[in-house]
Amino acid sequence: MRRAAVLASIAGALLAAQWFYAMAQTTEFRIDNVSSARKVDATRLAAGAIEFSDHTGAGTTSESALMPFDEWSSRQPIEKKFLALFPNYVEPLVNTEASPGEAAQKPYTEKLYMYVAQARFVLAKAPSAIDLSRYATLAFLQKIDPAIKHSLIGAADVTTFKDKAGIGNENPDRKWCTGIVNAICIASTYKLEGKIPIGITLVNKLRDSKKVADHIDFQSELAALSPADLDQSGLQELTALSTPIAGLLEQNIFYVNQIMKFGKFFAVFQAHPSDADKTVVTAFMTLAIKANVLDEKREFEKVPVLRNLVPAQVLMGQSSFNSGESISAGLPKYARNEIKTVASLLQTK
Repeated sequence: MRRAAVLASIAGALLAAQWFYAMAQTTEFRIDNVSSARKVDATRLAAGAIEFSDHTGAGTTSESALMPFDEWSSRQPIEKKFLALFPNYVEPLVNTEASPGEAAQKPYTEKLYMYVAQARFVLAKAPSAIDLSRYATLAFLQKIDPAIKHSLIGAADVTTFKDKAGIGNENPDRKWCTGIVNAICIASTYKLEGKIPIGITLVNKLRDSKKVADHIDFQSELAALSPADLDQSGLQELTALSTPIAGLLEQNIFYVNQIMKFGKFFAVFQAHPSDADKTVVTAFMTLAIKANVLDEKREFEKVPVLRNLVPAQVLMGQSSFNSGESISAGLPKYARNEIKTVASLLQTK
């Protein structure tokens, strides 16, 4: 009996140790808002802390976090190089089709506004212990946001980019979903949540023009890139950290049915400056918002029940129509939630 008690005690201690180890591997991350996340001293990063910046916060307006694409390109060329859909991306020139009996309109440039979020956090793992190919999977993507439904597609299923939503997004260097070893191609859909679909129904009843959809459909490519595939010096300039680049996890959203023109999630993994058993991750989320979506403010303000559905306010999470934890919560909350989840998944063994 004494021996059995000793064995039971040892077994209990082992189970407790395993539990504590598992808890240590699933760090609960928090968001600390800062002025510029990529300029935070990597040696001072605390475990479980995500330094985050996106030009939103108390006292800011919905437009303050959105920068015109051409201004962003000129003021932040290193961001534009890596965080646009591809380095030489420009606002697309759209040719309009005339209706029967109407004169053809001149081609026009589709104007965009950029939402850019930055984050920096540390993983309690050496760079050599992180196999990024494990994260270029559908299973990983499904864990980030359960509200968005994903399915795998092949390169042959990628849009032809001939419609207005796709024009300008065709990659000039290679066809999307080809040419990368550790990559998957995905079709995704997100049904807007809360009161937003009710507001959209009312908008569509008041409109004679093109109707607004109550869902967002998009196609993207999720890839894991090794150091040999990367511009080391360029990425070090982007992250403002001079340690070796260990890898890159990148999702390019190259086709969206409405609201946005393109999007990107971009996470750079680097050696910690003073601890070989840690990895510094600098992550970015960029979304290109169509200017004509923001220009609908006047139309919505004319209808009292829709004044809180002004697109810019909804996108920035400053409307009573915002709800949930996903895109319907507004871009600032959505970006924070996504990066927190990604950080936790990366830390979990």
